[in-house]
Amino acid sequence: MAVDAPEGAASAPGMPQLDFSTFPNQIFWLVVTIVVIYLILSRVALPRIGAVLAERQGTITNDIAAAEDLKRQAAEAEKAYQKALADARAEAQAIAEQTRAEIKEDLAEATAKADAQIAAKSAESAARIEEIRAGALEAVETVARDTAAELVATLAPAAVDKKSIDAAVTSRLKG
Repeated sequence: MAVDAPEGAASAPGMPQLDFSTFPNQIFWLVVTIVVIYLILSRVALPRIGAVLAERQGTITNDIAAAEDLKRQAAEAEKAYQKALADARAEAQAIAEQTRAEIKEDLAEATAKADAQIAAKSAESAARIEEIRAGALEAVETVARDTAAELVATLAPAAVDKKSIDAAVTSRLKG
């Protein structure tokens, strides 16, 4: 069965856009549409896009400037920190030297005090030794006299003369 085509269908072009009889009308509307799109884009969309791009560029520029400023501040802070650290080390060194000097001074003072006490004790001990020596010499002399007197009295009871015994003991002790 054959399908009957409507009348005039065989002579009509297939797509209306390709119909040469409507080209001027299509070209007119094409130009109107392009002009409207151009006006909308140039007056509304592109200025907004440009403003957004300019704002973004400004933000980026400001952020870069702020980062450079912060970098500079960080470098200055690091220099200040290094200087403060060097000053603190120098001050600590000075305090340590001062403390060492004070300790040496205190040590010298304590040593001098101890030397003075030792000298005083030594002089006191020497005085005591001298007293003991003198007391011992007196005791030896007394014992020597008493022993000599007893010996002489035992050996020669008639010749006991106290002065001669004292003179003999004294001469013998001296030399």
